[in-house]
Amino acid sequence: MEQTSRALVFLAAVLCAAVLVTPGAAHDQPPSFPIDLEKCWSSLFNVSGCVLQLFESVFSGKFGNVGVACCKAFSTIDANCWPHMFPLNPFFPPLIKDSCARIVPNSPKHI
Repeated sequence: MEQTSRALVFLAAVLCAAVLVTPGAAHDQPPSFPIDLEKCWSSLFNVSGCVLQLFESVFSGKFGNVGVACCKAFSTIDANCWPHMFPLNPFFPPLIKDSCARIVPNSPKHI
């Protein structure tokens, strides 16, 4: 239970950091296409335990614990969201996509 609490606190900290980093990156995109981080994260939050599975994968480097439902949700996220969702680890989205392509047939392998 304590490990889950720590993971949730860490998740909140990472999300806060992502929100703080995102405004600096706003100059890289046309002003007519702002990134809605809530929309980016919504499909992952709709799958029970998915966000926790992904963050455990980020920190352990092991992607085998990501479930099928989580992989399906991950594969629906727009590629424009990735730099804003994982600003401190740009290599994570391609790694998890590749792992999910093995778990979920017909899942795209590349972003």
